[in-house]
Amino acid sequence: MEHQIGAWAEVTTTVSETDTAIHFGSGDVAVLATPRVVALVEEAACNAIRTSMEEGRTTVGTRIELDHLLPSPVGSQVIARAEVVSVDGHWVEFAVVVTMDGREVARGRHYRVGVARERFETP
Repeated sequence: MEHQIGAWAEVTTTVSETDTAIHFGSGDVAVLATPRVVALVEEAACNAIRTSMEEGRTTVGTRIELDHLLPSPVGSQVIARAEVVSVDGHWVEFAVVVTMDGREVARGRHYRVGVARERFETP
C-alpha cells in the first residue's frame, strides 16, 4: 500500500504534570515540554499512515523541524495534527501543528522512513 498525500491524524491530550518541562528535565516551568510536543506529533504522524503500512514494515522518525511558539499550562488541552505532504519511496514528510484553544502552540515538519520491522526488533 502507498501512503497518500493529504492523509492526516490528530492526537488530543490534556497537559499533566508528567508532560511538563520540569518532569522531562528540559526546563524549570510547569508547561508542556518541547520533548513531549515532539512525541505528540510523532504519534499523530504514525497514526496518519498506520493503515497504509505493508505487513512486516514500520516507520522510524528521522528528522524534526519544530518551532515551539506558546506555553501550554497543566490542565490545558492540546491537539497535535500531522498531515502527509510528500512521499518519496520509503520517505514520508509531514506538516505538523499543535494547537490549544485554536492557537498554534507549535508547528513544523516531521520526516519518517519505512523500514523492515524485524531489522529493529532483532539484535
